[in-house]
Amino acid sequence: MIINIIIKTAIMVINKAQDIFRNYLRGKGLRNTRQREVILDAFFFADKHITVEELFNAIKVKHPEIGFATVHRNVGLLCECGLADEIKIGNKKTRYEPKYEQRHHDHLICLKCGEFTEVKDEKIERLQDKLAEANNFAPVRHKLEIYGLCKKCR
Repeated sequence: MIINIIIKTAIMVINKAQDIFRNYLRGKGLRNTRQREVILDAFFFADKHITVEELFNAIKVKHPEIGFATVHRNVGLLCECGLADEIKIGNKKTRYEPKYEQRHHDHLICLKCGEFTEVKDEKIERLQDKLAEANNFAPVRHKLEIYGLCKKCR
């Protein structure tokens, strides 16, 4: 029963994301294609911080006709329209994560192995709001990334 609810919720999120993506593409004068839908679906079902290469490798198993450049371009479009976030760590490969319908979180990032740990802390969120208010600042968005060494790399 719970698995069915989770699956239905995931499908609803992807359907809404597809609508947002279609409208964005239409606004830019681009066509929505089956390849774009496959890329969006694979990205949202990846359930991790993923590189374009990892996404491409996952997609090519079932869709070998979709090229790396197509995946790369469309991940860029997902970022442009607000469905994905880009995470860069120094000279390591850029990773992406779904942004749509995701609860805000911050990241702890290991500089040695590149492991990402998602952190959801209401105290930090309240402190950031308090800081903005104290400085008469109206935040629109923020990103907190703490870089260091994870337990296994210390």
